[in-house]
Amino acid sequence: MIDLRFSEAELEQQRDHITGFIRDQVEAAGADGVVLGFSGGIDSTLTGHLAVEALGAENVHGLVLPAHVSSEEHMSDAERVAQNLEITYDVIEIEPIVDSLLSVYPEAEGDHEAVGNARARVRAVLNYLVANHESRLVLGTGNRSEAAVGYFTKYGDGAVDCHPIGNLYKAQVRQLARHVGVPEDLAEKTATAELWADQTDEDELGISYETLDSILAAHIDGPLSVAATCRLLEVDAETVERVRGMYDGSEHKRTVPPAPAPLE
Repeated sequence: MIDLRFSEAELEQQRDHITGFIRDQVEAAGADGVVLGFSGGIDSTLTGHLAVEALGAENVHGLVLPAHVSSEEHMSDAERVAQNLEITYDVIEIEPIVDSLLSVYPEAEGDHEAVGNARARVRAVLNYLVANHESRLVLGTGNRSEAAVGYFTKYGDGAVDCHPIGNLYKAQVRQLARHVGVPEDLAEKTATAELWADQTDEDELGISYETLDSILAAHIDGPLSVAATCRLLEVDAETVERVRGMYDGSEHKRTVPPAPAPLE
């Protein structure tokens, strides 16, 4: 696999680059701060640390938005992060809202994907409810790896004003998190969106983040052909082509909805 780790100097450059980006986004919008959702995972944890560093704890409002499929461990970690950062945060149970959606459309009951995506979209609605009320921006917590293969919910966790760590592959997220002082137990946690019970990111993606990061760097973002990527990484062509398929198939998530060209 490709070693994507930064040097110590590069880590500091990334830290300054991202905190500066957050400040610039808030200033450009004339906003009073930011809102972000804390899941207990590494992406939101790192984003929260960088937001506090950029803006100060008083300008960061955290939301912990558990559903009935959320593990007690993850929600406890989410609150621990918010408390350690000394930010204002609220805990809002989202399952009653999801239940209300299913009460008017019961046909979706039991559809893990549809209901899981609805949970992500309910969280987005709450993020923006708070952000609009407090004149804040909504910070996304998505990383470069997940964005590239569409591993996010359209108009759910993808519905944000900016993605501060969207330039980092997953391995780099973990490395920068350790660099800024995130506790090791959080930095090494198994990644899960917890959209349904016992879900993990790598199981759903069908590939490890180490392999995904390397294929993205070499083939999707880099210049190597499928064959060259296979030789470099010692993976089969089917795996590389599957990542290419996820990238191509999720393009609609990374662009604005299409419209027909104006008639002349």
